[in-house]
Amino acid sequence: MMPRLNGVTGEKPSLLSVNELRRRGIEMILRTRIARGIVLAALTAVASTFASAGSFAASDSVFFLWGGEDDHGGGRKMVNFSPRFSTGQIVVSFGDRRLYHVVRPGQAMSYPIAVPREQSRWEGTTSVSMKRENPSWTPTEEMLRENPRLPRWVPGGHPMNPLGIRALYLGSSTYRIHGTDAPWTIGEAVSKGCIRMFNEDVLDLYPQVNVGTKVTVTWQTFAGNPVADVREEEPLEKPRPKYRRAQSASYSPAQ
Repeated sequence: MMPRLNGVTGEKPSLLSVNELRRRGIEMILRTRIARGIVLAALTAVASTFASAGSFAASDSVFFLWGGEDDHGGGRKMVNFSPRFSTGQIVVSFGDRRLYHVVRPGQAMSYPIAVPREQSRWEGTTSVSMKRENPSWTPTEEMLRENPRLPRWVPGGHPMNPLGIRALYLGSSTYRIHGTDAPWTIGEAVSKGCIRMFNEDVLDLYPQVNVGTKVTVTWQTFAGNPVADVREEEPLEKPRPKYRRAQSASYSPAQ
């Protein structure tokens, strides 16, 4: 007898099964687009509620806060990484549009991110000064100058809160590493200076990072190659941060 894989023999698939696979693939694409449309419609509806209270216009509020296109930034993966960075450090590459969390010498978990738009670019070295679950959001003075109709404060967990479900605060700056309820923006240059992650990725990163963890933000590219031989049961080295707590951000605008 031929070996069976998931109840199917090793015979060449029939034309019918190929067509069935294509049909299912099309259905998956349509479901993804419909789901994205539902999210946008819900966010716009919430924005309309704010607008009715005189806070800001619904027509541009969603894309002012999130922006973005249809393309996503890929998934998280273990990669080979520069050994000059110590275990536990975070390296944000705006060039790669990836965040790297060094889990052992020469290896890092790589996460896709949304990066700052051109006028909000920066780089430098800072540290995690605070961690928050379901953080509230207050727009910066620059944001309010751009859009005076923005709400002055949004509570944590609110669908119009652009910080998502977790946030790592960087030094004394206004920048954060945070989640998002707008996953279509990941991989895009849309933020006002923050580093934006999928909610599921920031949930994965958050408990592994301590206050005081060193964070390097750079436009250097690393393009780490995936690590194929990392076993799930192999324990990762526990991060042992040796950094001062609540260091102030030190950065310079990109030229």
